[in-house]
Amino acid sequence: MGLETWLIKVKKSILNPKGIKPMIKKSKVGVLAFEISSIIPKLNHMWLNLSDKNITRLRNESIRLEGVRRIVSTDDSLLLSLACAEMVENLEMVSKTVSRLSKRCEDSKIRCFETLFEGFANTGRDPYCWAFGWKEMEAWIKKMERYVAATATLHREIDELTVVENSLKKYLQCDHHMKQQKILDLEQKLHWQKQKIKYLKEKSLWNKAFDPITLLLARLIFTILSRIKLVFNIKYSYPPSLPRSLSASAMVYPTDQPSNTFNFVSGPLIKGVKHEENNDLSHGFFEKNSTILKPSSTTLGAAALALHYANLIIVTEKMIRSPQLVGVDARDDLYFMLPNSIRSSLRRRLKGIGFTASDPVLAGEWREALGKILGWLSPLAHNMLKWQNERSFEHQNLMPKTGVLLLQTLFFADQEKTEAAITELLVGLNYIWRFDNAKALLNCTNFKNLQQLHTS
Repeated sequence: MGLETWLIKVKKSILNPKGIKPMIKKSKVGVLAFEISSIIPKLNHMWLNLSDKNITRLRNESIRLEGVRRIVSTDDSLLLSLACAEMVENLEMVSKTVSRLSKRCEDSKIRCFETLFEGFANTGRDPYCWAFGWKEMEAWIKKMERYVAATATLHREIDELTVVENSLKKYLQCDHHMKQQKILDLEQKLHWQKQKIKYLKEKSLWNKAFDPITLLLARLIFTILSRIKLVFNIKYSYPPSLPRSLSASAMVYPTDQPSNTFNFVSGPLIKGVKHEENNDLSHGFFEKNSTILKPSSTTLGAAALALHYANLIIVTEKMIRSPQLVGVDARDDLYFMLPNSIRSSLRRRLKGIGFTASDPVLAGEWREALGKILGWLSPLAHNMLKWQNERSFEHQNLMPKTGVLLLQTLFFADQEKTEAAITELLVGLNYIWRFDNAKALLNCTNFKNLQQLHTS
């Protein structure tokens, strides 16, 4: 009995030498690698959108689209506020996913990510210095891209493994006389496939420790918000990890904080002011941000007509491009797409136009005028569909392929001005459609008369 007790003590001392703490097996990312690998490209996309080059393009091109200036707003400060608010909202949506993942962590600091991030957004306070510096952020982005690529390959190989396993089961159940060789081939392929997957699990996110990967996501989010605050000159509580200055061409507001007096095309899109350098920001940065994106009552977004009008404009555009291919049924379908307000406006406009359309000069003028309207209206309609498509349920886990912002769509467009433009398109379409049909009918009549002349 004494010998048995002594042996047990010796075994314990060998397994756990004095002064060495037992190893705690850290949890791996595992199957959550696929969810995490869908988050990283989104963060990368956000970071790239905040580069000097893209911010310069936002200031000099995106907010200066003719359609934006005509039916959204002519005020640069307001448009830049909308761009900033949308970027913040997109980051907040990703942060909610990371917050859910952080609840699984063993480290109590990471489990508090949601509270820490909200505090950082409200006050700029970063108690654990999670915001990266510029070079460090760039290095981690590149490293995470490699992990994402390996994880995507792992996903494909797991799918291939399933195919091989199903094929093997199928051959094991059949009675074909040549199945033995095929079974051997499939078993060999299955073995190599498992080895390949084992290797990829090491190279990808699968076998990485869960806590450090989640912490890295948290730090990426902190850094992106730091960059947003810097680029859009939200001056309070600058994070120490990022430089306080950008090149003049990259700063959205290279001078002092701009005036809060906006000149709206469609009435005030927001009530109050945008992100200001005052104490109010310590209470609900994200709440204040969401109010900026709330459309006013005079916009298509408030009327829930932005997507419908986008489709209407695109259908009209196709008909204007090829009016000779538009049949009576297509015209009826287009008419049924029109809301009552546009129908009434269209009827009033068509009352002053005769039933004949035989003037080639007027037809040419209409074509030119319609081309100009579509030149600035059509991009907003197409952007609306792109923006909506990227946020559909089917594509919510995919990285956005375009950099379309909500301000570049019909969402904030003034309803009255948009309907006036659509009405003008329909009046012009009506004329050139009747002109082309009359011309085709005349040509057909002349051809028949020529045939009769030859046969007589």
